Amino acid sequence: MPDPFDTDYVDLTSPAVSHYAVAPSDSTDLPVRPRALYVNAAGAAALQDADGETVTYDLAAGTTLTLRPTRVLATGTTAQLIAWY
Repeated sequence: MPDPFDTDYVDLTSPAVSHYAVAPSDSTDLPVRPRALYVNAAGAAALQDADGETVTYDLAAGTTLTLRPTRVLATGTTAQLIAWY
């Protein structure tokens, strides 16, 4: 299909162009660092940043987090997340 925007510059304020279901892991970073996370099912999410700092968020379904975690920990995560990039 034609895409009239395929040559536009993509940055953090652009719409996401791809997504994947997040598989939380205590030992493995996300396969692609997202520009945001969408909460598909409510729960908690333990998110680790590039400095190794982990914060747990209580999240409602339908929430979009404009965070760019490097890892979503299995321990402490009950929410179902979709990564946008």
